[in-house]
Amino acid sequence: MAEKYIKENANDVVCHLEYNAERPHLIIPEYGRHLQKLIDQATVIPDREERNKAAKYIIQVMGTLNPHLRDVPDFQHKLWDQIFIMSDFRLDVDSPYPIPTRDVINLKPERLPYPQRNPKYRFYGNNITNMIDVANSWEEGEMKSALVKVIANHMKKSYLSWNKDTVTDTVIFEHLYELSGGKLNLLQSTEELLNTNDLMRTNKKMSNKNQPQQNNNKLNKNKNGKKNFQKNTNQK
Repeated sequence: MAEKYIKENANDVVCHLEYNAERPHLIIPEYGRHLQKLIDQATVIPDREERNKAAKYIIQVMGTLNPHLRDVPDFQHKLWDQIFIMSDFRLDVDSPYPIPTRDVINLKPERLPYPQRNPKYRFYGNNITNMIDVANSWEEGEMKSALVKVIANHMKKSYLSWNKDTVTDTVIFEHLYELSGGKLNLLQSTEELLNTNDLMRTNKKMSNKNQPQQNNNKLNKNKNGKKNFQKNTNQK
């Protein structure tokens, strides 16, 4: 005869609850605590053959989280690296890939040098400087003349974007001459750049495109901020 169910004391049950604050820290939380416990159990298996079987089984479980990448060789290498990391490098099994070490994992990459450039005319930007350097390296000809004119027009457009005022072509030519180190000289040229009004109109269109469009389905409000009353004209 089955034993009669004995009701447990609620206070005793609460006292035996396991809180996350009392549990060990998860090295890679994405896999969850159950997988971490599997790895911890595989680490203490005394038989090496059984330990290898357990490690391969855990790799299969880890691969099920990303089934579309399970059979990709590079992804398999990543899984084996992660199982060693999650075991705190205590798992001693035969890996098909080089076993990572703690020093390699904690190795920080070299700091990338950030280009520190402080141009005199910042409203033109560094791209204009790069374009001028490219134009200086070209041989004289129609291609170079066309590139220089494009650069000058872009300089005028950038100038008007940050300085809401008119600017003469002579000022642009002087800045171009200065930024190019005297190699691009249009001061004596009869070339005319794009019209100021056209450029300002283009800049205004671009700025309007960058602004988020307002939702036309918002509730209409009057000047006092109150919702306008709309009469229901749908009659049965």
